[in-house]
Amino acid sequence: MTSLPGWIELDDRAISYARALAADAVQHVGNGHPGTAMSLAPVAYTLFQRHLVHDPSDPSWLGRDRFILSCGHSSLTLYTQLFYSGYGLEMDDLKSFRTWGSLTPGHPEYGHTAGVEMTTGPLGQGISTAVGMAMAARFERGLLDPDAPAGTSPFDHSIWVICSDGDLQEGVSAEACSLAGTQELGNLNVIYDDNRISIEGDTHNAFTEDVSMRYRAYGWHVLEVATLPNGDVDIHALDAAMITAQSEKVKPTLIRLKSVIAWPAPNLRGTGKSHGSALGVEEVAETKRVLGLDPEHNFAMPDEVLEHVRKVKVRGATKRKEWEASFSAWESANKDSALLLQRLQKRELPPQWDSGIPVFASGKEIATRAASGDVINALAKTLPELWGGSADLAGSNNTSIENGGSFLPSTSQIKGAHPYGRIIHFGIREHAMASILNGVTLHGLTRCFGGTFAVFSDYMRPAVRLAALMKIATTFIWTHDSVGVGEDGPTHQPIEHFAALRAIPGLDVIRPGDANEVAQAWRQIIIRNRTAGLLLSRQNLPVFDRSDCESASGTAQGAYILKDAPNPVAILIATGSEVSLALSVASSLASDGINVRVVSAPCLEWFAEQDQTYKDYVLPPSIALKVSIEVGIAQGWRELIGDQGIAISLEHYGASADAKRLFMEFGFSTDAVSARIKAALA
Repeated sequence: MTSLPGWIELDDRAISYARALAADAVQHVGNGHPGTAMSLAPVAYTLFQRHLVHDPSDPSWLGRDRFILSCGHSSLTLYTQLFYSGYGLEMDDLKSFRTWGSLTPGHPEYGHTAGVEMTTGPLGQGISTAVGMAMAARFERGLLDPDAPAGTSPFDHSIWVICSDGDLQEGVSAEACSLAGTQELGNLNVIYDDNRISIEGDTHNAFTEDVSMRYRAYGWHVLEVATLPNGDVDIHALDAAMITAQSEKVKPTLIRLKSVIAWPAPNLRGTGKSHGSALGVEEVAETKRVLGLDPEHNFAMPDEVLEHVRKVKVRGATKRKEWEASFSAWESANKDSALLLQRLQKRELPPQWDSGIPVFASGKEIATRAASGDVINALAKTLPELWGGSADLAGSNNTSIENGGSFLPSTSQIKGAHPYGRIIHFGIREHAMASILNGVTLHGLTRCFGGTFAVFSDYMRPAVRLAALMKIATTFIWTHDSVGVGEDGPTHQPIEHFAALRAIPGLDVIRPGDANEVAQAWRQIIIRNRTAGLLLSRQNLPVFDRSDCESASGTAQGAYILKDAPNPVAILIATGSEVSLALSVASSLASDGINVRVVSAPCLEWFAEQDQTYKDYVLPPSIALKVSIEVGIAQGWRELIGDQGIAISLEHYGASADAKRLFMEFGFSTDAVSARIKAALA
């Protein structure tokens, strides 16, 4: 029996049954990943039963630790502990693993299963998102309880992660963990399951670096736990490492845990086959014999074992009671902060929150990226929960908050550094930035944004997709959104990116046509609480005269009639910098006696949500010629313009020249577009 204080024989039995459940669940459905769940059973059990601060009766309890299973393919590792802890999963849920409608899908899904803090599966995302959670925990503490001594605030808690070799091979984890070291996130504890096996077998066929040395170089506290002589996890050493990790308050901690995948399967332990395939009936039976269990009994769980493991609820209730006392004392002493917390928890907005959003005067030109920066700073004055930054491009993306301070640890010597600063310096780490933003959003209380050039949204796509999949309100800012980037050339000029981003279900892609559409777009982003991406211009754009054009409030509908004409024979639909071009084309055609309607369509996703009456009002079926004008590929526009429509698009890469020359050369000029419309009407 394991010799730990408070550890009894029932704990050892619980781990044995957890291993058997992993083998049984995969064998029952015929597919899955049994090996890691078997070998990690003692790790997850020790964490959930002895160290993780959680209350199974309230999965969203504010004072809880967060746990992320970064190796989401080993979902049974988490599901078993949720079952053991009493989060609502029962044996029938384990029996329906990976089947239609079950609470136990192949990878953990946020919002679907109680106790799952994020959707994991794409390797590297979990550990990287956890970095964002750890950053959010510090920022929220600064927002609500900045002066409390370390370890005394009800907002002090830990972020725990279990990750795999695959997680640490992915580049995004390197980006995020490097930043975590710089940020001195002492509240982040990662258990690295170093089992040296992946689908192709021994990871040393591609992964031979000294991971411990790498993480020490990042600035992490690294602990190493070896296996027992028989290959099993050394629970005593692991427990000690977890205690040590929690005592480290400055550096994030990596517990490098040696393990044998699928332990104790007699024939398949330590093999690639056990990673992603059912073990087979005979191997499952033999494994149960090694564990001292009945090989004929599937999904076994003796009442006394389940009763014992469910006692973790008592431990959770005790921790909750201690926290409630601390929280009550804080609440009494911090009335204003307590009111702020109530608002943040409800995701409510303060009175007059948008009163400072600027209205931009016509008659001048302003880049939409610059307008966005103005709006961000206006919102920051009324929304203390708003913070964010850029992947080393703040001056170009306009993502700084004036006098916000740089979010950096108290030991930093950088000018303007503050542990609770509102400006995040992500470094040149676009993918990690997106994952970290997701972590901040998932943590629950604040609103965060991050910016880079639109062409680099490709680097962010996996995390952006996860944000949309989880239906969380992360805001991405992508500037330099077209060939208007100019002289930087085709490597920096997005062409296919609008369509690629719009292809992500659940992502609101917003490309405002002028500064006032930017202001309205930000208002909608705050109100809607959804995954959103802003596409913004580098170059200056005219601010539309709203006495001649319709109000920018139409932005909220996704597309609106910007300027109409009597009995229009065609409709020009444009986004972003091309809206002003559409207005110019309309004016030119009008001088030739051709009346057209101009529709600004900043967000096709919002327009798609409108009822058919509104859609037909803006784009009447009776007007056959509909023309989309957007300096990117035409993919996605045919649905709006129809078979008889024209797509003024760019189906090739750009070039290095000034923006005006590029637009002219590529057919985005008043004369060129007007000529195409005249030809179509003729």
